[in-house]
Formats: sequence, C-alpha cells, structure tokens
Amino acid sequence: MAGALKNVTDDSFEEVVLKSDKPVLVDFWAAWCGPCRQIAPSLEAIAADHDEIEIVKLNIDENPATAAKYGVMSIPTLNVYQGGEVAKTIVGAKPKAAILRDLEGFIVEKPQ
Repeated sequence: MAGALKNVTDDSFEEVVLKSDKPVLVDFWAAWCGPCRQIAPSLEAIAADHDEIEIVKLNIDENPATAAKYGVMSIPTLNVYQGGEVAKTIVGAKPKAAILRDLEGFIVEKPQ
C-alpha cells in the first residue's frame, strides 16, 4: 500500500487542501528525511482507516513556497487544515498511536 497518499504541490495546495470540505492532514516531508520515511506507513494506515480526514504529502524540496508560507522549519511537520486554516500542527516523528491521539477531534477512533 506504499505510496497510497496523494501528493500535493504549491499549485494544487489551495484546491486540494484549503478548499476541502473535510479536515486535511498535510505531511510536509522530503526524500532525504529519515524520520519522514519512518512515519509514512503510519500515515498510510491512518488514511486507510479514517475517511473522515484526508491525508496528503507535500515535498518541501519540490514545493518550497507552501512550506515557507506556513513556516515549516523542520520536518516531518504535519499540519491539519480545516476550513482553509491550520487547526493543528504536529512536529516530529511519532508512533502511530501518538499521531492518532494528536488527531482526536478530527477523526473517530474505531474499536479494535
């Protein structure tokens, strides 16, 4: 299921993220970032389990304007956008359970 997350760019960011009618988590990442690669499977699993939130990736090397606009200084940074605004920022690699805790209020936790 690797690579299941949609990629957004500086050009598509407004349409895909800011105009979305549901919360969108944007994973600001880069190919050279080890911790970014570590959290990718967790984000893909969360995306597969939770259709109430959209999860997309933005490569900061290829799309520096959006990263600069939102002040992304270290990666991985996960921003949750709701109604065109940043509703939550999560910085650094975390285990899936911690990411899910951080997303409470945006997702519905399903019983195991």
